[in-house]
This record gives sequence, structure tokens and C-alpha cells, in this order.
Amino acid sequence: VINRMGFNNGGQAAAQPRLDRLRSKAGRGLVGVNIGANKDAADRVADYATGVVTMAGLADWLTVNISSPNTPGLRALQDEGALDALLAAVRDARATVAQTGHRPPLFLKVAPDLEGEQIDGVVRSAMTHGIDALIVGNTTISRPPLQSRHAGEAGGLSGAPLAPLALQRLRDFRSASGGAITLIAAGGIASADDVWERLCAGASMVQLYSALVYEGPWLARAIARELTQRVEQAGVDSISAIVGSKA
Repeated sequence: VINRMGFNNGGQAAAQPRLDRLRSKAGRGLVGVNIGANKDAADRVADYATGVVTMAGLADWLTVNISSPNTPGLRALQDEGALDALLAAVRDARATVAQTGHRPPLFLKVAPDLEGEQIDGVVRSAMTHGIDALIVGNTTISRPPLQSRHAGEAGGLSGAPLAPLALQRLRDFRSASGGAITLIAAGGIASADDVWERLCAGASMVQLYSALVYEGPWLARAIARELTQRVEQAGVDSISAIVGSKA
């Protein structure tokens, strides 16, 4: 899938009352809130800090998304200097809200197009500012060989063609961090085999997106059932026993 939609939604003002209603329902499950800056924001760091303050009481975790390729200039926040300023601001915003009893984990979602020193810089900054996990990664602006006549269109590429790059970046972030920060894998995950491979490479959790378009919402349950069988076959007590086993 190639998408170039950007953060097209009603914003925090629209989401807040819906999430507030959801919070009061029994069996609501876990709710994660993804925070991104407005395309036309004069101060993008302030946008993220505002998002943390607004959504901290409504979320089981918050994701600071600085890796969408569809908001011009957003990925520049992944540069170490800019990232330090951003993460310091969101850390302070969470500390302020924590006084009210709400302190959700903070995740940082990064691009799979980062390399070398960029990866090292992200890891250093995330660990310095107490980020709880890195999500590796978002969609890619690169174009592996695609058969579609739309292959050259602008936007972020997701799904199966992203899988090899996303897996390699997961390995790179594991190597750079030495397992000292939790990693969440995303990108081209569509089966229990994909999940198992990401866990062995160092991910503690995974996220599914494009695969749900093709398989529907029950895919997660099918994968969970197969993973249970894989754990039994591997002779380990829990799924956590394989995390990083091939890192």
C-alpha cells in the first residue's frame, strides 16, 4: 500500500470526547494514542507536548510519531539535536500530567529509512530522555521492485514489500541499543512466521496495519493461536523467552 494521506483527522478536539466515553466502558481493551504535529504548526514541538498533556489521561500508551513521510519536514525531527529538544519537551509534559495520576508509557515511532549514525543518535536520545520503547518503523519512502504501475507515486510504502527493510532496521536498532530499550516491530508483518522472526530479532511486541486490510481484524487472533503452538513446539515457557534469541 502507498499512502499519502497525512494526519487527516479531526484532531484532539474530536478524539478527546470519544476516548473519554470509551474509557468508561467495561472491556474496552487497551488504547494507544498516536500523536503527530500539525502540517502548518508554527511550533511542532509544542504540538507534541500539548498532545501528551491532552491525551495522557485517556491512553494506555502514547506514541510520538515523527516518521510519517507525508507531513513535509516531519522526519527532520529524527535528527539528534532536534530529537533531544522534542523528547525533553514530551518528557516534561508527561511529568506535569503525572502529578494528576496519569503517566502512560511513551513510545517513539521512527522511520525504516534511517541508517548508521542516525540510528545511533535516535537510540542515545531515546534512552537519555526515558522513552519506554521504539517502534521500528513507519512506512518507507524507498521503492523496492514493485510490479504496480503506481510504484513511482509519492507516499509511504507499507505491506509485504516493506518487510525485508523493516526487519533489517529492527536488527540495526537492536544492535545499536544492545537490548537496553524495548523495541516494537512494525512493517510487513502478516503471519505468525513474521511475528516469530521479529521477536527472535529483538522485538518485544509487534504491530499490524496493512495486513488487516487483506485479512481482516481476526488475523490477530489467528496469529496468537499459532504463536501459542510455536511456543509449545519450541519447548519454552513463554513468548518472552525467544525475544532477541537470534539478535
